[in-house]
Amino acid sequence: MSRFLGFYDYTVILTYASLLSAVSSMFYASQGNYFYAVFFLMLSGLCDAFDGAVARSKKDRTEEGKAFGIQIDSLSDLVAFGILPGAMGFSLGCYQMEDCPLKWIYGVMAALFALAALIRLAHFNVMEEERQSKTHENRTCFAGVPVTSSASIFPALVILASFVGKGVAMTAIYMAAMAV
Repeated sequence: MSRFLGFYDYTVILTYASLLSAVSSMFYASQGNYFYAVFFLMLSGLCDAFDGAVARSKKDRTEEGKAFGIQIDSLSDLVAFGILPGAMGFSLGCYQMEDCPLKWIYGVMAALFALAALIRLAHFNVMEEERQSKTHENRTCFAGVPVTSSASIFPALVILASFVGKGVAMTAIYMAAMAV
């Protein structure tokens, strides 16, 4: 394992790819190009779906490497599935309703969604660290809705928006999904 600042072996490559994909999605969403924004969000979700399995495949990981993997995964998840959906929703609202006087509500909703994702991920990390201090068994179930579900929910809503058309209704549906 090559180590300068962080870890750069194959166990974290998918996590890094997920983050880069999420940032690409943000750039496309900010330009109103939702096809590519959705593509990169779903790609980020695909990378996240397999990053844990890839990391666990390396049998000689150090405890430091495992802890780093958990933290870097959560940080990447925060950007990809906590900040990106809010940015996409804000952009969707701005592009669909250029003269809407209540755009600031989209910003507040995006910020609250990111905050909820941050709290959820931090809570999970604390609980997982506690669980791992008691057992080395693999987790068999998770409590609650994972923040990574954003990778399927929000692309579906953006695709729906392309069929429904512009207007307050679609943006309201997107924001309601963020609130839930």
